[in-house]
Amino acid sequence: MQMRDARFASSARLRGLTALAAAVVLTVAGCNRGSDSDGASGGDKGGPPIVVGSTLSLTGAFAATGQIHKIAGEEYVDRLNAAGGLLGRKVEWKVLDDQSDQAKVAQLYERLITQDKVDLLLGPYATPNILSAMAVAQRHGYVLPQHTAVLAPQLTYDCQFPAWSIGPTPNKFIPDQLFDAVETLPTPPKKVAVVTSQSGSAAFVTDGFGDDKSGVLTIAKERGLDVVVNVHYPPTTTDWAPIATQVRDADPDLIISNGLGVDAVNLVQAMKQLNYSPKKMFALFPAPGPLLALGAPADGILSVSMFEPNKPTLDKLGPKATEITTDFTKRAKEAKLPYTTFETQAAASWNAWDILAAGVKSSGGTDQRKMCGSLHDKGADTTFSGHLKFDPKDHNFWPTTQTLKQIQDGDWVTVWPKNKAAAPLK
Repeated sequence: MQMRDARFASSARLRGLTALAAAVVLTVAGCNRGSDSDGASGGDKGGPPIVVGSTLSLTGAFAATGQIHKIAGEEYVDRLNAAGGLLGRKVEWKVLDDQSDQAKVAQLYERLITQDKVDLLLGPYATPNILSAMAVAQRHGYVLPQHTAVLAPQLTYDCQFPAWSIGPTPNKFIPDQLFDAVETLPTPPKKVAVVTSQSGSAAFVTDGFGDDKSGVLTIAKERGLDVVVNVHYPPTTTDWAPIATQVRDADPDLIISNGLGVDAVNLVQAMKQLNYSPKKMFALFPAPGPLLALGAPADGILSVSMFEPNKPTLDKLGPKATEITTDFTKRAKEAKLPYTTFETQAAASWNAWDILAAGVKSSGGTDQRKMCGSLHDKGADTTFSGHLKFDPKDHNFWPTTQTLKQIQDGDWVTVWPKNKAAAPLK
């Protein structure tokens, strides 16, 4: 891998940076950090802890999902330290609340590197936030495993490592997978309504990105589907009645909600107020719990998935996966999360930690250049997605393992493709 030395040089400390959010610090080691802050000593048992820094959306619009990543990370660090930590040293996680505000992310990552002097970085949640964090990581030469950004062409930093892959062209893969699935139903859809958040984390599935304009709109037409509604809305939308009315009046066979968090919930509730129930519906990146909480109105809704703890899947992965998912559920209940199941978001979080740990172990320390090279050369073993290989030519995006899940009888179940399904598609 060819990289300019400047990529790995530290930039000058930012001056006048104010604390933008309260830090939640998970101190698992019983000692303070010493002068060996670069963490390069491989077998320094009992030495200073290795500190991982990141932000998460613990408040704000993305908080429902950010809390999932927080609990998954806490569990990972606890299990890691119980097994001896990394390189014989305990691990601490310092996570700052970015308040779901992209404008805060870059400043907080600068703070983690230049003021807190963390040894390692982990990405935040949501693509816009990850892009901001990635720019800081690249400027300082830090490796950045990240949970959930899937827009491969935008993630051009060689040392960012995705924990969730929808392949190098996710704008095509997602609609193709969805349309392949629904075409197998007894009554395949003919009319489609597309409702899209203008957030960069979702709009690419509808409109493509950059020079590649392929997405739901173009692929639907190629497959002979009639797009009867095409609405784009700002992420700050609170009045969903006009959108719901437009969808109801068009009465599509399939609603595609390319949004985030509780967007799909808001749309379903607004349609319910109009006494309208969709025939079929797909929600791109929803917070999983709030949709289930809707009960009958959400039955049959489809979404993307990387992992669901359905019994056939857990049986294939073995007892360790079952232990992790069971412990997560216990912790999520104690935290009073609305949805306590270890699924896609938690699995992506776990993958990111697995990638980070693999980089440290395989390189023998926390030297960022060596970690990056080692991950490219050796890849990473993950609990929920197997062995991952990272090719910089594909922006480190590995062959996708994505599936589709569906709400059936009050729970999310993997239904597509058939060879990975835990239940038939309804």
